[in-house]
Amino acid sequence: MKEFKYVVTDNEGIHARPAGELVKLVKGFESTISIEKEGKKVDCRKLLALMGLGVKKGHEVTFTIEGADEEAAYEAVSKFMQENL
Repeated sequence: MKEFKYVVTDNEGIHARPAGELVKLVKGFESTISIEKEGKKVDCRKLLALMGLGVKKGHEVTFTIEGADEEAAYEAVSKFMQENL
């Protein structure tokens, strides 16, 4: 299991466009990838659940990645967050 924390820097937080791109990215991996904010944890493959977290600029989120390709998924998701959010 891999885990990392990230503080969102995008002025609009996790909004529709990057959320959709994140869902598309994680669907390419076998591993289970979840995101947690303030104790609420959701599957990153579910767009509405991801949007429902209401992540805004300055919020800290925690990603948990578990599965056969967790190392590659960890690298891809952390890079995506740094480049887009």
